[in-house]
Amino acid sequence: MKLLERILLAEDFTESSKNVVTSAIELAKIFKAQLIPMHVLPEEITDKKVTSLLEDAALKKLNETRDRINEEGVESGDPIIEFGSPYDSIVKASIALNANLVIVGSGENKSNKKFKLGTTSERIIQKSEKPVYVVKEDVPLNVQHILCPVDFSTTSKQALTNAITMAHRFKAELTILSVCEDAGSDWFYSYKEKKDVMSKRCEGYKKKFDRFLQGFNLAGLSWHKEFRFGIAADEILKTISGNIVDLLVMGTVGRTGISRVIIGSVTEKVVREVPCSFLMIKAEDVINLQLESDVSDLESHYNIGMQLMDDGFFSEAINQFKLCLNLNSMHVPAYFGIAKVYKTMGKEDMSKIYRDRGKDILDRIWNKKIEQEVRKLRGS
Repeated sequence: MKLLERILLAEDFTESSKNVVTSAIELAKIFKAQLIPMHVLPEEITDKKVTSLLEDAALKKLNETRDRINEEGVESGDPIIEFGSPYDSIVKASIALNANLVIVGSGENKSNKKFKLGTTSERIIQKSEKPVYVVKEDVPLNVQHILCPVDFSTTSKQALTNAITMAHRFKAELTILSVCEDAGSDWFYSYKEKKDVMSKRCEGYKKKFDRFLQGFNLAGLSWHKEFRFGIAADEILKTISGNIVDLLVMGTVGRTGISRVIIGSVTEKVVREVPCSFLMIKAEDVINLQLESDVSDLESHYNIGMQLMDDGFFSEAINQFKLCLNLNSMHVPAYFGIAKVYKTMGKEDMSKIYRDRGKDILDRIWNKKIEQEVRKLRGS
């Protein structure tokens, strides 16, 4: 079972890229994904000898990365070297490889307590249809708290779906944020009128937020929702610093100010100041559940079911446990597995049905064992 099949790792061989490689390897381990290292060389160099030397040096470094990936028990793909614009080459390679995710360093330099995002990283985010994971300098992959801002758009729905699965896999706390922004032109309102209008607007927005969340299965997660009023970019940053967030997950195209965090006037305000690593989702999901079609043994189905349950894929987990019962109708762990899934989903009646079935089988097995022992004693 795989949630994430292929990751493209973009390296620039700087000192800070060491953390990018380490984070990429850890992420690939967690999601059992293949990791493909890549480097882009400048095409402006006209001297063929210099070009050849650069290519050899880059390939050597990429092979070292590949060896490290393999030593860590992660599957690696063949290293890729391209010539040209880094962001164009990386975006094209991600499409050609059908990568689920592109990992890049932030390329930042810190000045005046700001975290300036590198041009290459920013342009990859803007151009890529693939999800982009930006690793902040000196920030290890230790995801304990995820923030997902939503504006009820399709892309924010995608972002939250992926954030939920990642929270399950990382066993992290999830904060879901929505920001009610000022409507804009209000010069014709008195202070009291403006206050009343905004109060009604925010009440309606809160209800919309609640309806939006009803479309997601948050069972089994440690999560909470947060509602704020103000400028989206500012409120996102405040929430990150106030909650010690390790990972920001958000869509890059949407309806409101949150959508403009990447494409628009508040780009610098959030992306360049955010102190944590972040995952940007535009057109494609990071998570792409793939179940092996050739699994036929009971133990494998059971183990897959347990992992699916941990990752929040409850219907799929129940299907795997039922496949166990098709192979062996007396498989007690499968009954208890289904019972646990239903309990997590809040369906106590269904949970009791399968739990009782499992207990009934255990009782029958126990009674049969006692009967056999009694027969042995009588025959002795």
